[in-house]
Amino acid sequence: MVAKAKEARAWVRLPSGRRLDLLAPTPFDWTDEDLATGLARTFRWGGHSVWPGAPLSVAQHSLAVLALRRATKPAPTRAEARRELLHDAEEGLTNFDCISPLKPFLGPGFLQLQERLSAAIATRYALPAWEPESKKLHKKLDIAMAAAEAVHVAGWSVAEVRDTLGIRAAVMATDPLAAIHGGDPWRPWPPELAAERFLAELRRVA
Repeated sequence: MVAKAKEARAWVRLPSGRRLDLLAPTPFDWTDEDLATGLARTFRWGGHSVWPGAPLSVAQHSLAVLALRRATKPAPTRAEARRELLHDAEEGLTNFDCISPLKPFLGPGFLQLQERLSAAIATRYALPAWEPESKKLHKKLDIAMAAAEAVHVAGWSVAEVRDTLGIRAAVMATDPLAAIHGGDPWRPWPPELAAERFLAELRRVA
């Protein structure tokens, strides 16, 4: 008798106790607190940081990109701000922010998983679709933030940002979150604080 093959399983238990099936997610599988916690515990730049014991979370990055967007004209609507805040939200549900050099090796299966999560998030939070101009502005701000993080957090030089990472954006000197929250500019926040601030903003733009 041939043993029956096990069904594919890719579900995770979240801090709330809810179960998220990464292969077939629904918009009701997580709480806002789960998402905030996941993003606060998911680190950019592979977790590498020049700040002792302090990697940069995706939650803090998302808040920074939103702060840059709010400094542009015209100001974003609440729905646009919510879309900006949640632009990397699927990473908080997988607890994985893939570094760019690794992405080509992950294959189409992982890309499809991310797309399913993104679709569930868009439905859950009523996110408007990206228009060409808004997407272009978002990418500009996201890349500018990446250039600054590379230098001020991950320890790359300005020349390396341009020549090795291939980022042409100027490296901003001013941390867009310092004027809002205080503290040392560019210092990564502890996960608990990042989660608290992300959740507060998510509720503000709901």
